[in-house]
Amino acid sequence: MMRSMFSAVSGLRAHQTMADVIGNNIANVNTTGFKASRVEFADTLSQLQEAGSLANASTGTVNPTQVGLGVKVAATMLSQNPGAALVTNQSTDVAIEGDGYFVVRSDAEQLYTRAGSFRFDSSGRLVNPSGAIVQGWVRDDAVGGINTNAPLTDIEVPSSQTIPPRATSLIEYGGNLSVDQLVADPPAESVVEVVDGQGVVHTVLLAFNKTANDAWTMTMTDEGGATVATQAMTFDPATGELVNPPGAVAVTFTTPNGTNVNFDFDLTTMTQYGASTDPYVLTNDGSETGSLRAFAIDASGIISGVFSNGETIDLGQLALAGFANPNGLGAEGDTAFRETLASGDALVGQAGSAGRGLLAAGQLETSNVELGLEFTNLIIAQRGFQANSRVITTSDEMIQELVNLSR
Repeated sequence: MMRSMFSAVSGLRAHQTMADVIGNNIANVNTTGFKASRVEFADTLSQLQEAGSLANASTGTVNPTQVGLGVKVAATMLSQNPGAALVTNQSTDVAIEGDGYFVVRSDAEQLYTRAGSFRFDSSGRLVNPSGAIVQGWVRDDAVGGINTNAPLTDIEVPSSQTIPPRATSLIEYGGNLSVDQLVADPPAESVVEVVDGQGVVHTVLLAFNKTANDAWTMTMTDEGGATVATQAMTFDPATGELVNPPGAVAVTFTTPNGTNVNFDFDLTTMTQYGASTDPYVLTNDGSETGSLRAFAIDASGIISGVFSNGETIDLGQLALAGFANPNGLGAEGDTAFRETLASGDALVGQAGSAGRGLLAAGQLETSNVELGLEFTNLIIAQRGFQANSRVITTSDEMIQELVNLSR
């Protein structure tokens, strides 16, 4: 009778734990990135009352007689099912589509989370609502990009960030010079911008004069009217394609302050067709000083900055961590987990590689708690608790009957 009572007490404790886990799941039904848990029960050791025996010539096999001593909570298992995607249109909100965890730093400890509700703080660091700093890799100007083999660091994108100017080194020019234009007609004019090493933009005037059938002269003059360069141009009368010059022309432009800008001027895509004259710049690799205007996060976690000079540069990349056993992670609070011996070491890398999921900016992963399932399990926990309570009540009545025998 005492054994039944103690077994029932273990049942009360186990089902109370089950109710606690379900209650926590329901409480976090709207928690971003939350992963629901479930309770796994296991029986405890049994008391052996009579050992079993082998069969012989006169008797058959006798099975052992064992009485169980109750139940215990063997484990709580995290559900790795993804939560639904919630579109927020906030550029710093990021959801993981697939496996993996964001890496964040809280003081000196590295933690992991599925909640991608991030914001830039006053220092330009990307942080979550609890202030943990998102980890990844930032641009390394020494290599001209992002080195994902470098150690993890704080993701930082200061709003005051600028990029230096780049002097013009190549201008590609295109468009058409009309085959119907006469030698006596006014030249076709166009304007080109040349950027010097200080980021100052200078205007250069181009004039295309027809000198004979299929022959033109391009004249480049500076803002003061001085000639910078001249180039004879010859077109194939059969195809209308440029024959001379066969490649880019080297030009040296002297700015008003006396510095030189050396660049290649490529005319090879220009044509001479029957269409109207319309010369224009295809590409110009020079740029002024640029200040950060906007940014975007792509599926691989790269943060691209858009600058006022039209340049787009990769500024950093979010890191994702994978685990051999994510169910072994230890809950740390604030929807974060820490690495444990059971989870194995964090395997940190880029999104979309080695089984890690891709990222979706402007979205958040919601809780994966299924309320219908949780309420069903809550009924099961309540009935289990109630049944074990009845065992205790019945055992108490049996003990009371035993006591009454002495009266």
